[in-house]
Amino acid sequence: MFHSFRVPLHIVMCTAVLMCLGMMGVGLPLASVASAQDEPVAVSMDVEVATDAGAVDAAVEEAAPVTEGASLDYTINTLIMFLCAVLVLFMQAGFAMVEVGLNSAKNTVNILAKNVMDLGVGVILFLFVGWGIMYPGDFNIIGDGILGYAGPWVDRDVTPNLEYGFSHSADFLFQVAFAATAATIVSGAVAGRMKFGAYLIYSAFLTGLIYPISGGWKWGGGFLDAMGFQDFAGSVVVHAVGGFAGLAGAIALGPRLGRYTSDGKSVPLPGHNIAFAALGVFILWVGWYGFNPGSQLTYSGAANAEATTYIALTTTLAAAAGAVTALVTGWALFGKPDLTMALNGVLGGLVAITANCDRVSQGESLLIGAIGGALVVLGIVLLDKVKIDDPVGAWPVHGLCGVWGGLATGLFGELPEVNDVLLSRGEFIWVQCLSTGVIVVWAFATMAILFFALKAIGFLRVSAEHEAAGLDISEHGMHAYPSDVIAGGAVN
Repeated sequence: MFHSFRVPLHIVMCTAVLMCLGMMGVGLPLASVASAQDEPVAVSMDVEVATDAGAVDAAVEEAAPVTEGASLDYTINTLIMFLCAVLVLFMQAGFAMVEVGLNSAKNTVNILAKNVMDLGVGVILFLFVGWGIMYPGDFNIIGDGILGYAGPWVDRDVTPNLEYGFSHSADFLFQVAFAATAATIVSGAVAGRMKFGAYLIYSAFLTGLIYPISGGWKWGGGFLDAMGFQDFAGSVVVHAVGGFAGLAGAIALGPRLGRYTSDGKSVPLPGHNIAFAALGVFILWVGWYGFNPGSQLTYSGAANAEATTYIALTTTLAAAAGAVTALVTGWALFGKPDLTMALNGVLGGLVAITANCDRVSQGESLLIGAIGGALVVLGIVLLDKVKIDDPVGAWPVHGLCGVWGGLATGLFGELPEVNDVLLSRGEFIWVQCLSTGVIVVWAFATMAILFFALKAIGFLRVSAEHEAAGLDISEHGMHAYPSDVIAGGAVN
């Protein structure tokens, strides 16, 4: 006997999104070779990819001879970039622990599933769509430096790319880790009440379209880059995009059940495991040494080694300053030294220094991180005042501090040149303000449209009954912890 069944709506919608975005790459030429961050490069679109080791060896034999020094530089740069990519990818574990620790135990499986799928969906969509959009080379669709698409796939290296000095495969791994970071920031802001299928749709759009488009405006050689906009490792390009996307999601969803009383008073909903949250922050702090120093891109030679380690120094100073000022600010406002504020202060300092870690002094890095830590606390207070429920403080940490990082670059950073002309301090501040605003508005507006569209068709938020039961059971049919532990009150 055959039993009828219905395919859940979220599976149909997610599959459709993946297929539509993925098929954009079918039959299109290979993506242009793109270097990481600020140095895009276009190559001929008729590159033939080597498909086996023998073909690679034959091609290398026919290629122009490579000097021993250049080959060594290429090897060092590629391997270090790969290790940095691994560090950034492992930051997903840090995000997962922070979000799990600061939320209810009944939503643990849901949070972990979202973090896993940010990578699963993100890698596939960035390969087929996002990579070619973010680094379009000369293949423009709209204007010059606004929107382009160079096709899917990553070119296999046959002859070492001596001009840029590292493997395209390592470059892709590094860049897709950044894309997954932007996506997973939103997970904490919408925790506890968003349908899992709706989250998958969001993740696909952010990693496949929204993040790569605005990322291309800077790191793909787009119009913001041409203006002189500086964002070394992504305070704005990565973190502000994720933070303001999370803000749009939190607004569209509304607060969690019980977060505010009928007369508008705030009711704290504490997380179930602060130890997890602290572990997550330590993982993120270590991962940031792949995020920021890794964005140096070339590491061999004394000058590059010094630049890379100096970036690590300014990153560390900002994180430490953020932790201290967040703790002190929270202590002054609430009367107690709140560990969660200090933890988010670390992250706020890290986010703020990410745009300018290569171009500010040690004292300036301390100041930037300190202001970032204070902004985290003030941002959390502001959200509470306007009754926007952000369970982990994603917008204060990544959105607000991301904007601060972009603006601080203009205030303190070494002045850049545009068309061989050095910008004045006033011009640089204006460029940073305008460019930061453009990216923030883009991320917030596009994600608000998506979230409110899902809300309009009843596909954004779970029912009150499912929310009360917890998304682990209602969305995934499982517990994160043994049922006897939960029943005994050990986990709440």
